[in-house]
Amino acid sequence: MADHITTYGGTHFFPTSPDINKIYITDIAHSLSLTCRGNGHVKTFFSVGQHCIHCALEAEARGYSRKVILACLIHDASEAYMSDVPTPFKKYLKDYVKIEEHLLQLIYMKFLGSSLTTEEALLVKQVDKDMLYFDMSILLNEKSDAPAPSMKSSFSYEVLPFETVEARFLELYNKYRLIK
Repeated sequence: MADHITTYGGTHFFPTSPDINKIYITDIAHSLSLTCRGNGHVKTFFSVGQHCIHCALEAEARGYSRKVILACLIHDASEAYMSDVPTPFKKYLKDYVKIEEHLLQLIYMKFLGSSLTTEEALLVKQVDKDMLYFDMSILLNEKSDAPAPSMKSSFSYEVLPFETVEARFLELYNKYRLIK
């Protein structure tokens, strides 16, 4: 039994002992373009990749730094290697949460050059939370008592081919990447 996954690019990746040199943006973009948001419990297919693109474009529209925009794009990148676990269940998986956080920090180191500052992390979390409001409303018909957050960008929940999402993800990455 293997302790690794084989990525889209053919890399043997060990999620519980990740090697920063085996983390590739092409694997992340491909995987997230095929991973359904909401653990698949949505009205129509909508990928984690599309959600990340929406977050990055919202950060851009808010005038945030290149680093925060890129962090918004890759904030769910650990899901490309570990899948997603729904939040209500994840809180019971302490080891999973630690492994996921370690992997995300490696991803940030690789593509951002450092971890996020507390302020940067709060900006990313706020964009993600604001986008979640619309994800829940549009994809799940979940109504909130809270007022809709004020968004600076426009976004669509149109079902897109994974190839389109993957290409847009990589375009945004190339536009905002910090490390050449």
